[in-house]
Amino acid sequence: MNLLLEIITPEKVVYKDEVNEVIAPTINGEIAILPNHIGLLTQVNPGELIIKKGTTAQYLAITGGFLEVENNKISILADYAVKAQDIEVARATEAKKRAEKIMSEKATDNELRIAQAEMIKAILELKVATKHKRRAI
Repeated sequence: MNLLLEIITPEKVVYKDEVNEVIAPTINGEIAILPNHIGLLTQVNPGELIIKKGTTAQYLAITGGFLEVENNKISILADYAVKAQDIEVARATEAKKRAEKIMSEKATDNELRIAQAEMIKAILELKVATKHKRRAI
């Protein structure tokens, strides 16, 4: 028996397929979800989401949202999610530098919050992309 996984962001459906296992970063720590998992609704923390299907694994950077498990279906409504192979390292590096610059200047509270969110996203993308590339070698 498999799980149906659907990951949706405000922009698009990032992933929709049957999987064997999902490992997700939540507010209560990292959780593994297998078939016949008890019903669950939890908040997703920024981190690496791991999708296992057969003998392969896929890695995603996710910056938050909500995860629901019900009747072997996992629905993740994410603020942002990107597959490791789709991460543009140069763009993430540039975004990190821009965020660092804004945070080092006299920015408004709102500008600072936006820069901090961009910094978290960029660091997470770089971490997941680097880890994924090491495994591919």
